[in-house]
Amino acid sequence: MSRWPASPSLLANRPSAPLCIPPNERKPAPDFALQDASGKTATLKEYRGKVLLLDFWATWCTGCKQEIPWFSEFQRTYGAKGFAVVGVSLDEGGWNVLKPFLAENKVPYRMLLGDEPTAKRYGIENLPDTFLIDRKGRVAAAYRAGLVDKDDLETNIKAILSKR
Repeated sequence: MSRWPASPSLLANRPSAPLCIPPNERKPAPDFALQDASGKTATLKEYRGKVLLLDFWATWCTGCKQEIPWFSEFQRTYGAKGFAVVGVSLDEGGWNVLKPFLAENKVPYRMLLGDEPTAKRYGIENLPDTFLIDRKGRVAAAYRAGLVDKDDLETNIKAILSKR
């Protein structure tokens, strides 16, 4: 049994669709320093100035894997407009589990290996958990413990990208 169980709401297949938090009410996203597959450390600060989709997931999580093609599409569509997707794997097997998955599935965005302190700072209890972070590093929307509502998420991405 994993530390981060798949959300029961995934079984019901109900997407979570939060409203975008008004800019004056947004709180700073917790910083992180996590390694990517090449061994390079990534931090939240390096994404300042971009709209960031931060996705906490695991290879064993069915709903998490269902979202990957959606997030890949967003990366391709909006990447040149100042948008980035970053996945944070919470697989207990680490890179031994994650690297084969990435090789087989050709995920087109940056993938990091998460850790318990980062998961705690973001309040991760169930997977998937996805955060939309604005250009100033503040949480604009949090999709908790369930599939994102793809259309709602894309609407929020467009809205935040349109603001400079």
